[in-house]
Parts: sequence; structure tokens; C-alpha cells
Amino acid sequence: MKLVFASSNRNKIAEIKSMLPPGIELLSLEDIGCTEEIPETADTIHENAILKADYVKSHFGYDCFSDDSGLEVDALNGEPGAFSARYAGEAKDADANMDKLLARLREKEDRSAQFRTVIAMNVKGSQYLFEGIVRGAIIREKLGNQGFGYDPVFVPEGKELTFAQIPMEEKAVMSHRGLAFSKLMDFIKNNSLIIK
Repeated sequence: MKLVFASSNRNKIAEIKSMLPPGIELLSLEDIGCTEEIPETADTIHENAILKADYVKSHFGYDCFSDDSGLEVDALNGEPGAFSARYAGEAKDADANMDKLLARLREKEDRSAQFRTVIAMNVKGSQYLFEGIVRGAIIREKLGNQGFGYDPVFVPEGKELTFAQIPMEEKAVMSHRGLAFSKLMDFIKNNSLIIK
């Protein structure tokens, strides 16, 4: 089965490929010749995931899935949410985003937050949504050099290390993206019509 993952983010693609079962070939946007930036103009993570999946299906015709993820910080009323990648501006600079977040939280006692991923899959004329959420807390400084995005400042519940200090294989299983993708893979395995 060939599925397009509507992403050009090499880190995301590597993380997802590491979880793929045999028999599914993952294609990236680059693999199908999609070089344009897919608009992410919605105000919610759910809507952005759907926008990207619909774009690939309508412009390229492939069965596909897309994800959108965001960090939602309780003390900031869910910010940065759908705007996580461009929190500090359109440059999508992870360090600048983290610096802005830490500055906004400097005087806050409540450091609780969650990562949310929504996957939208368009296959055989139907659309399916899968969600993964990991609760945790924002620490006061960046730690670790693995992962990407806000990983160096997020410690998941029950752990003492940030996502950027946890090996990718371990993070892939427990992360918000890993949880959402696991639901997607369970759905594919349990619905044989999709993979025929």
C-alpha cells in the first residue's frame, strides 16, 4: 500500500517511518513532486490537518494523510496551539518560538501543557481523523538536542527527561504523534478494504 504523508519535514517523516509496519510504502510530498507550501490558514489543529490532506488529494490524487500538531499551554489559554510553528513569526524558528514561550511563562506558576496531534486521512473516498495527546509541563530552560520544535522544553507526565533528551525510538511510541499514528495504523490493520 502506498500512502502519501503530507509533510516535507524530514524529522517527522523519519519518526513516522520508524513506526511503519511491513507492506506500507510511505511517500513524502517531495516524492510526489509537491514543492509548494500547503496553506495552513485554519485556527485549529483539526482544521489544518484536514486542509493539508484535502490539498494533496485534490491536487495530486493520492490516498494520503497529514498531521498537524501543536503545543497547548494551560496558563496561556491554549497558546500557541495551531500557531505553534510560527509562534514567534513566519520564519518558523524553533529557538525563537521556545524563547517567546519561556518569556511568556516567566511569571507563571502553572507550567502544565499538552502536545496535541491530529491526523486526517483521505483514503478510498472517505476521511478519517485520529488524535493523540500527551500531557506534561514546560520547564524553565532548554534541555537536550534530539527531537524538534518545543521538545527541549517539554517534559511528559511520568518522565524526568524532556522529549529532546529521550531517544527517538522511545519518543515515537509515547509521543502525541506516535499515539495518533498508532490509532491510524490500528485502523488500517482492522479495515482490510483500505489496504487492498
